[in-house]
Amino acid sequence: MVTAERYGLNGSTTGQAALATDIAVVAQAGFRYLELRDTKIEAWLRERSREALRAEFERAGVAPLSVNALEDATLSRDPRAIAVRCHDLCRWARVIGAPYVVAVPSFLEAGARPDTGMRARTVAALRDLAAIAEAYGLQLGFEFLGSARCSVNTLAAAREILDAVADSRVGLVIDAFHFYAGGSTLEMLDGLDPARLFIVHLDDAEDRPRAELTDAHRLLPGRGVMPLLPLVRRLEALGYRGAYSIELFRPEYYAWDPLHLAREARMSLDLLFKEADRAEERVP
Repeated sequence: MVTAERYGLNGSTTGQAALATDIAVVAQAGFRYLELRDTKIEAWLRERSREALRAEFERAGVAPLSVNALEDATLSRDPRAIAVRCHDLCRWARVIGAPYVVAVPSFLEAGARPDTGMRARTVAALRDLAAIAEAYGLQLGFEFLGSARCSVNTLAAAREILDAVADSRVGLVIDAFHFYAGGSTLEMLDGLDPARLFIVHLDDAEDRPRAELTDAHRLLPGRGVMPLLPLVRRLEALGYRGAYSIELFRPEYYAWDPLHLAREARMSLDLLFKEADRAEERVP
């Protein structure tokens, strides 16, 4: 049974709401975890200290889960800049007590297709970034993106890269939206070591052709067409016991009161996992 002790909310969900607001509404809505957006941390640090941010989490009783996100992490034309940015994110994560920094793969130039050279560069980049994360006592979560233009857009491709990296400091972040939009299948989860799965993002999507889906088409779980129930049941059967975090980028939701949105998000997780429990009870 999945309880609220495993629920998280990603700061992208509340749009431009301040980090202090994110912490407060996560606590009030009954989530355990908050995933922090790097831009919100930067806004906080323009006025207050990293130590004050850690104290804010402690006062609220909220656990920081990750710092998001190291973009263009794998095929950048400026790997030194990526390394510098990784140090920044890791420094923030260490001070506030978040165990993970999330990195996302690079996008391809128009007309380009993934090849073995890109795969080798991706593996090398992740090893380098993992070494940076280790220096701060952290782990690196690698999140594939379901866009056709992304250099790593399916779970199968991400697992191949993870196997090649062969480093326990690097694990997967599976986002249900990217899983669905990129055409990943439940069979791609077969044999996955749950220890290599660091975070799961839950979200839903509008009823559109998958190739047309963008982040703006994300919905709260249960309000769209994505088959979330089979996914969470398979993850639990694998032995995954980490966080389920809602990550949305929907402009419509940005106009909502952040606390109302957080409570709706919490309710959507409750309903999903209650249905998962009922499905388990029906299994002979």
